Amino acid sequence: MKNQHNKIYLASKSPRRRELLRQIGVDFELMLLRSDPGRVVDVSEDVLPGEDVHAYVARVARAKGAFAFNLLLQRRQPLRPVLTADTTVTIDGEILGKPADNREAVAMLERLSGRTHQVLTSVAVHSQHVAEQVTQVSNVRFATLTAAQIRAYCATLEPYDKAGGYGIQGPAALFIEHIEGSHSGIMGLPLFETANLLRKAGLAI
Repeated sequence: MKNQHNKIYLASKSPRRRELLRQIGVDFELMLLRSDPGRVVDVSEDVLPGEDVHAYVARVARAKGAFAFNLLLQRRQPLRPVLTADTTVTIDGEILGKPADNREAVAMLERLSGRTHQVLTSVAVHSQHVAEQVTQVSNVRFATLTAAQIRAYCATLEPYDKAGGYGIQGPAALFIEHIEGSHSGIMGLPLFETANLLRKAGLAI
């Protein structure tokens, strides 16, 4: 399965997405877009006025893919399919991004405690002949957390690079009573849907 004709570009900094692609035998080359706060970014991840969570996550994933594929054209690099994705957490209709500090992380975990929230991951694949996208939605129910549990978790580095302040693949798995949807989608890349998109782009998976 791993050959030059079955290789893609992954335009994502997420180590979880790299692990998941390797899990299903997809060979990839990283293509990193600028996204550091306070600096020039290639694709804005700001929420537009009045934009709901479904429209937001789909727009960001699609924009990343279009931008990355245009870069390939400009740089005259080999035109392999480009995979992009965006994951967000929502509760009560509000998008929970990555916490900026301990206060925000604690507030997010307090809000998720004892309740069900949604994790949305939108995946886009751009190639010469295909521009396809799918958004996967999972429901995640947290147990009721104690103040001590929240403080201990937020004292680690775990919450600060993850939407909603947690990752299902880390210690926060202990907080999760039930999921309905895709475990890999909650991690950041729903593998069933991703494999289908890559097949449409010509990969043999």
